[in-house]
Amino acid sequence: MASLNLSSLQSFSFHRVLSSFPQNTPNLSFNCQPKTATNARPISLKPYVLEKPRTRVVVLAVKSLDETEAVTVSPENDGPVGELPSGAGVYAVYDKVGEVQFIGLSRNIAASVSSHWKSVPELCGSVKAGIVEEPDREALTHAWKYWMEEYIKVSGKVPPGNESGNATWVRQPPKRKPDLRLTPGRHMQLTVPLENLIDTLVKENKVVAFIKGPRSAPLCGFSQRVIAILESEAVDYESVNVLDEEYNYGLRETLKKYSNWPTFPQIFVDGELVGGCDILTSMYEKGELASLFKK
Repeated sequence: MASLNLSSLQSFSFHRVLSSFPQNTPNLSFNCQPKTATNARPISLKPYVLEKPRTRVVVLAVKSLDETEAVTVSPENDGPVGELPSGAGVYAVYDKVGEVQFIGLSRNIAASVSSHWKSVPELCGSVKAGIVEEPDREALTHAWKYWMEEYIKVSGKVPPGNESGNATWVRQPPKRKPDLRLTPGRHMQLTVPLENLIDTLVKENKVVAFIKGPRSAPLCGFSQRVIAILESEAVDYESVNVLDEEYNYGLRETLKKYSNWPTFPQIFVDGELVGGCDILTSMYEKGELASLFKK
């Protein structure tokens, strides 16, 4: 960067000659003797650079739909799960003739595609996937829009699976059952011991989850996690709110003795205690729940 050194200028002289003035009119002279600054601070001029919006950065991080390599789906390899990432991002499903059927976003691309493969294998010929490195909701949405806009620009329409009202590709949330009540009310006299009611309940129902709070809005993180896992696996289960002191009075202490398990939630399958949140989460991450619920 060029700089101007004022100390090198000894004087400034300005002359104005007026024809109406006598020739001996003195010149007007202005002398400037700049003082040396003792505490002068250097001035640094940096160009102003606009920061790239985060959404633009996300789009740049994901390859375009056309540039992304497709993974072929075939019965021989039991679908594409082994070749697709389990991370979060955007994906496009093509049918067997190479037409895009659905563009979706997922926290686990491999799991979502596996679900599609099981429900509509005839529409799954190949898959393209783009990973989003910082997968918050905004980033995933913009990556999805990026691919959708690219597809619409080329085809002039949205994929069939993304059309309004199409429920082929998006799993509909199951209708939630009401929580079970073990007694008719706190002040009603029971004709059988509460432990017997628990025993009958867990043996007559395939899956029973004893949780803190109602299933529609669990009141602790562990219960929330258990409900999320059961519903993600599309399990038909019964739930009991152990905090309901009106219709399940005394249940917490009685259940602890019955199961010999001190904490909640508690999950029973076929009358046997499976465990709590940690055990169910571990089985879910290892892919062991499907076989457990099918027994």
